Amino acid sequence: MASGLIIAAPASGTGKTTLTLGLLAALRARGIGVGAAKSGPDYIDPAFHRAATGRPSVNLDTWAMGPDLLDGLAARAAEGADLLVCEALMGLFDGVAAFGATGTGSTAEIAARTGWPVLLVVNAKGQSQSAAALVKGFATYRDDVTIGGVVLNNVGSPRHTALAGTAIEALGIPVLGALPRAPDLSLPERHLGLVQADETEGLSERLAALGRFIAEHVDLDRVVALAKPSQAGRGSDVPALAPLGQRIAIARDAAFTFVYPHLTAGWQAAGAELRFFSPLADEAPPADADAVYLPGGYPELHAARLAANHAFRGALRAAAERVPVYGECGGYMVMGETLEDADGVTHPMAGLLGVRTSFAKRRLHLGYRRAALLADGPLGPAGTVLMGHEFHYASTLARGEDAPLLHATAADGGDLGALGSRRGLALGSFVHLIARGGTAHG
Repeated sequence: MASGLIIAAPASGTGKTTLTLGLLAALRARGIGVGAAKSGPDYIDPAFHRAATGRPSVNLDTWAMGPDLLDGLAARAAEGADLLVCEALMGLFDGVAAFGATGTGSTAEIAARTGWPVLLVVNAKGQSQSAAALVKGFATYRDDVTIGGVVLNNVGSPRHTALAGTAIEALGIPVLGALPRAPDLSLPERHLGLVQADETEGLSERLAALGRFIAEHVDLDRVVALAKPSQAGRGSDVPALAPLGQRIAIARDAAFTFVYPHLTAGWQAAGAELRFFSPLADEAPPADADAVYLPGGYPELHAARLAANHAFRGALRAAAERVPVYGECGGYMVMGETLEDADGVTHPMAGLLGVRTSFAKRRLHLGYRRAALLADGPLGPAGTVLMGHEFHYASTLARGEDAPLLHATAADGGDLGALGSRRGLALGSFVHLIARGGTAHG
């Protein structure tokens, strides 16, 4: 099994993704079989990981995933690789206040569980020796988390690098690289983060340039030597969620991209067949499918085109008369009556559910969700607890007369009430599901 390390930082926006993608590209260019993982709930970064490595990435989430699933995914991600690089979320120790399935969702818990050393990215802009005080704090905050090295970001000169680097190395922590400011290497962004990997123009060239940049300014040999095998167990191969059916039709195109790799891989390992179709191409779900899954994505950017695709919408309505049709976030919006785009234009959607949504009236919904099913269905029997998260800006204008799908609480236990909708074989909500959490009664 491959040795691993974690790329983390004191805060978001410090340079984790730049270092991670550049490191993945640089190591692959050297002929090293490198795999990747992402701490926490994130769809976008793993797609960039896959583009950089040529291998599927995986999410590791201590709040939403039980120990067996967490360890099993980490072990599978390392199989067949020489090195596994895990990209942190937010700051290294950032999580939620309440304990979830295995922890609070912080990357530090992944580091403690696996024993993977942390390569800390420190933004040196506006400071020099003071960076050492920050590093010392991170190095001593938890005894079970090891800061194995530091990469300085946004250094202004060799003298700047020497001042900050000498102070950090006096702590016994090596500085393995120093990155000058390089705004031309940044990746394009939109309202939920980076523009998706499949939509980023010239991505291969961008990744190659990042790889060359990191190879020039980071000691790759010392970074590779930093990695250690995981001390966690091998976990289990039980899927995070039971398959929705034997043959699952999954919407997949620029409007429907937010699919967790561990979910679909788990369904396939359990014997399910996956069939893909494109709503944007006006395709119908395959006729032999016994379940349809509309994942999240960016339907608000393609609402007019989806509304004009009558074959897709008609076929989806026909499918819902005979098999379960399940939608998450963007998929839920498309299953509804209408979707109002950012310009305030209202577009008809599939009408399987009564929900009406708007992207013109934007409000951030963000956080973990512990949700109990309110009725038996393809996601499990009533009372089943599902762990997931919300991250969207869409507003619900009306939910219609449909029965709710879930009763949810936030990570801190706050009651969020009834969420989602169900009508006949159609069901959906804004919650992106990550794993099954048991039953409401333990």
